[in-house]
Amino acid sequence: MADDASAEAAHDPLRTPFCDLVGIDVPIVQTGMGWVSGARLTAATANAGGLGILASATMTVPELRRAVAEVTERAPGKPFGVNFRADQPDLPERLALIIDAGVRVASFATPPSADVVARLADAGLVSIPTIGAPRHAVKMAGIGVSAVIAQGMEGGGHTGEVPTSLLVPGAADAVDIPVLGAGGFCDGRGLVAALAWGAQGIAMGTRFLLTQESTVPDNVKQRYLAAGLTDTVRTLAVDGHPQRVIRTEVIDELEQASIVTRLPKAAANALRFRRLTGTSVRDLLTEGLAMKRHQDLTWAQLAMAANAPMLTKAAMVDGHPEVGILPTGQVVGEIDSLPTVAEVIASVVDEARVTLARLGASPAAP
Repeated sequence: MADDASAEAAHDPLRTPFCDLVGIDVPIVQTGMGWVSGARLTAATANAGGLGILASATMTVPELRRAVAEVTERAPGKPFGVNFRADQPDLPERLALIIDAGVRVASFATPPSADVVARLADAGLVSIPTIGAPRHAVKMAGIGVSAVIAQGMEGGGHTGEVPTSLLVPGAADAVDIPVLGAGGFCDGRGLVAALAWGAQGIAMGTRFLLTQESTVPDNVKQRYLAAGLTDTVRTLAVDGHPQRVIRTEVIDELEQASIVTRLPKAAANALRFRRLTGTSVRDLLTEGLAMKRHQDLTWAQLAMAANAPMLTKAAMVDGHPEVGILPTGQVVGEIDSLPTVAEVIASVVDEARVTLARLGASPAAP
């Protein structure tokens, strides 16, 4: 009987190689959303058997150190990750911090360099960048990353041109490393679809944003819950890069404004962000130049990019959606509840097993 149970577990379609790679129970990742993915949400995901990822780009180094310590305390022995922007001037210090703390995963919103990937690999960390095209997956695999998150254009925040249903199978065919699907996922049927496309799991942002452990203010969560499938827009007006957000009066005003009227507000908010995070003017300029060099931004786009964190914070932290922006995936139109993180993960897994059983691929339980 024991051998039969072991064989059945070994063939569990929800126990993918990615689970073994990062040490989690189920192939579900909570993405590193700026101002949203803090210690409480990340630890809750880790404790529920998924991979929680801290968002560090909007944290100072001391804040990141405290957040990592808090996740470790809240979820003892559980693997988790930290998300970075690869163009941050203090990235080496941040990487040293997570290496010393024993963090399992480093994820990247922008492509890391080969040197960064090698440093992480030497320290035993798993590196996972987000990509938006199969050719990007090939490039990242070529520098030695451990896995990629393939986010389709349905996804929230910065997103590419290719829909998830084409991107995930394209990336899975192009590389031999694990691919995770992102963009449009919130339930077990989506997990099964991702597995059918060749992915080894899914990464979700909006679904985890709308949970009880998320620290997003309640009035902002209600604004998300009220949004329908057609209430989001993919816009360049926030920071010059395509970003999916809920369409609001703020977004309409940004899209209609000229660069002449938009830039002074962007510059003012960038300086406010500097004071908020304790960043010196010198460091702000250094980071700006790094962003310009790595992302090939115009000066106008750079000012808008520096402005974006304050616009997001206004809604996601301060609770003022009327003056901020609300990054989200289109899947927001399918979400109408605020469960706990544990309930989200359990429901995704249960529905996936039922779906597999309906398809004749697996029994309803492992």
